[in-house]
Amino acid sequence: MPSQPFADCPAALLAGISGVLTDIDDTLTRDGAIEPEALAALAALREAGIPAIAITGRPMGWSEPFAREWPVDAIVAENGAVALFMRDGALRIEYAQDEATRARHSQRLAQVAQRVQREVPGATLARDSAGRVTDIAVDHSEFARLDEAAIAQVVALMRAEGMHATVSSIHVNGWFGDHDKASGARWIVRRLLGRALDAERERWLYVGDSTNDQRMFELFPLSIGVANLRRFAAQLHTWPAWITEGERGIGFAEVVRRLLAARGR
Repeated sequence: MPSQPFADCPAALLAGISGVLTDIDDTLTRDGAIEPEALAALAALREAGIPAIAITGRPMGWSEPFAREWPVDAIVAENGAVALFMRDGALRIEYAQDEATRARHSQRLAQVAQRVQREVPGATLARDSAGRVTDIAVDHSEFARLDEAAIAQVVALMRAEGMHATVSSIHVNGWFGDHDKASGARWIVRRLLGRALDAERERWLYVGDSTNDQRMFELFPLSIGVANLRRFAAQLHTWPAWITEGERGIGFAEVVRRLLAARGR
């Protein structure tokens, strides 16, 4: 079902929101850099005392500086596998899988990465691959280009190898294990706030931009897509409840501005 314009979202729904979950790439960023409007919006959430947690397919290594510098409570990277957050002035990194499991999967990940590059014409690993611990990523729109047929071939190959596979706005991500963005969100809310996310889903909103956000759109009654989500209209089976007028970080700032206004900020 197509989303409704976020401008029509009742202020009463926003007034009850006590936490924000968001994707990063093409939700907060444009061409890989956070937009000033999105950074200011995150700072405004922090000033208002509203938790803001980013959930991304980007790798642990890529996420480290942003977990330190951005005004977010945490970044959950690699689609729910790694959590990064500041404690007592130091960066903490925790994993959803234990060390033995990560080591066991490491060789299998390398083998699948080689197979993808061997069998899918034009397939290349994402440039941020050196920072990845628990998954592999194939670039389809960031620095390389794959058409829809090649993207589908990468996804099918990963799944044939027993992996979970999702398509973001820039990468095809594949990993072994049952974690995903939803489990990562549950984990970090429990870890940082001591709260059960499923018991208070109506009090959180989620903002995303791509097909790999559909599970989160489904999970949260107040789910929002930034306007560039429309580029994936043909691939979407689950739309967010609302969609912004602005794209990327400007759309995210639109969400935060209305949220704070509804809360009297």
